[in-house]
Amino acid sequence: MSEEQLDVHVEPVEDIPVIIAKLERMKIQELVEQHFVPHGNWRGCSVGQVALVWLTYILTEGDHRLSYLQEWVKGREKTLSACLKTNIRAKDFSDDRLEILLDMLGSDEKWRLFDRDMTQGILRVYDLKGNLIRLDSTSGSGYWKVTEEGLFQFGHSKDHRPDLPQFKIMLATLDPLGLAVGIQVPSGDKADDPLYIPAMDQVRHNLGRNESLFFVGDSKMMAFETRLHAVAGGDGYLGPFSKTQINNEALSSLLKPVWDGEQPLEVIQRKGVDIAEGFETSVELSGTVSEKEVNWTERRLVVRSYQHAHAATQALEVRLGAAAIDLGKLNERGRGKEHFRDLESLTNAAQSVLKKHKAEGCFLFTCEEQTTKYRVRAHKERPAETRTKYEVTLSFERDEPVIQRLTRLFGWRIYGTNQPAANFSLEKLVCAYRDEYLVERNFGRLKGKSLALTPMYLQDDNRATGLIRLLSIGLRALTLLEHVVRENLAKTGQKLAGLYAGNPKRETARPKAETLLRAFKNIYLTTIQIAGQTRQQITPLNDGQRQILALCELPANLYDLLVPNLSNPYPK
Repeated sequence: MSEEQLDVHVEPVEDIPVIIAKLERMKIQELVEQHFVPHGNWRGCSVGQVALVWLTYILTEGDHRLSYLQEWVKGREKTLSACLKTNIRAKDFSDDRLEILLDMLGSDEKWRLFDRDMTQGILRVYDLKGNLIRLDSTSGSGYWKVTEEGLFQFGHSKDHRPDLPQFKIMLATLDPLGLAVGIQVPSGDKADDPLYIPAMDQVRHNLGRNESLFFVGDSKMMAFETRLHAVAGGDGYLGPFSKTQINNEALSSLLKPVWDGEQPLEVIQRKGVDIAEGFETSVELSGTVSEKEVNWTERRLVVRSYQHAHAATQALEVRLGAAAIDLGKLNERGRGKEHFRDLESLTNAAQSVLKKHKAEGCFLFTCEEQTTKYRVRAHKERPAETRTKYEVTLSFERDEPVIQRLTRLFGWRIYGTNQPAANFSLEKLVCAYRDEYLVERNFGRLKGKSLALTPMYLQDDNRATGLIRLLSIGLRALTLLEHVVRENLAKTGQKLAGLYAGNPKRETARPKAETLLRAFKNIYLTTIQIAGQTRQQITPLNDGQRQILALCELPANLYDLLVPNLSNPYPK
């Protein structure tokens, strides 16, 4: 009697079908194969399939390392093959293959055309019509070799690692969902100001629209040349001025009518809550672009944020309190305490205290010199004598008029825009700027657990650029997944439950893409081979998982398709 050979193979399916379905809707495979053609020695999986599978790995594992992908694919060949409807082999995902892909993605001209077609395709498929573009930059640091004119350079680090070389990322996103519509990777030593004009041009190219755009950014975007470039291109802009552009003296001049009771203030609300107050004025500006004179009216929005004013006042009080304590300690006497024997040394010590606590000018203080004569008795060969003891003491008090002048400037900021008041009220503009978190959230995903840009172990400039661009595709996929689910929840007034471990009853109408994908982590594909026959089974989806598929606008049988002969997908 012969024994039958039983072979059981179990592999994790998890969120792979969801991710691949979303990437396919973005037509990533087709676009990659259209714009990036490998050399004639390329065999096996196409370059588009390699890109698709690598992106799937990045999004499900939060890891981009080249050396890990091949082993990951090996453990999921059946799942990936079923999803892509082709034979996926782990050997097609070697480090060499991935490096070739990154080399191609690092080509500026090829990426320029790919990025345009991808962006326009996404806007068309998802019917996205907005025109508000947010621009911002970040940096990534690492242990790279610095070369002349290379990508990795020392510069102002937003990661607070000035000791490490870095690269920069300039990102453009589209409201209201925060979709990336342009990304640039300049070297780490580049200043932020010159990055905005190329970013604007890239967005114009990618969107390919005739309508004007509305660019929103921070003070670095408000360089005159950048504003002029926006106006010359028929676009709008909004951003705050830095203190270098408009200093406290100029701000005080603008606010004098307010303090004198001559300038009324408009209360600004956000979602029914008073958040700020302000007024506006205007200036006439002109400049020359390509020998053509450009003239426009710039509205100056003078706005006081209640929250920022309160926070700044509290912070000042904390600093003043700490400074007062340290000033008092200068008069303490005893073992280990410094004795000041002249007015100059005590004055310098007091000034150092104020500088330490950023409280210069906020205290009035005087230094007094005291002399005390005392008699010293004779001892052995030392004769009796009269000695003089010199001591100086510090008297101080808060300079309330100075403090008042400081605090009345707290929370005030000046914004500039060329948008007409008929289309954008003061309140609407302030609220538009307050949504800057939409672009900053993308940086959190790029550099955090979702896409794990840093640490990056690549040393080649071109490949590093290619990797950042690859991750930007994944960033778009996460944004779109999240957007579709939230939109569909909003339409029905539904909320999702069961997404949070340890709190299954917690509901949300605004789930994160990462949380949605985690909901599929318990799904496995089991393949059983016995007596020359093969049977496959997949973990049945629960109600919550089926609800997410519906909200993602994906087929209810998406996971069943991995097992073509499955007759009863949800057995009792």
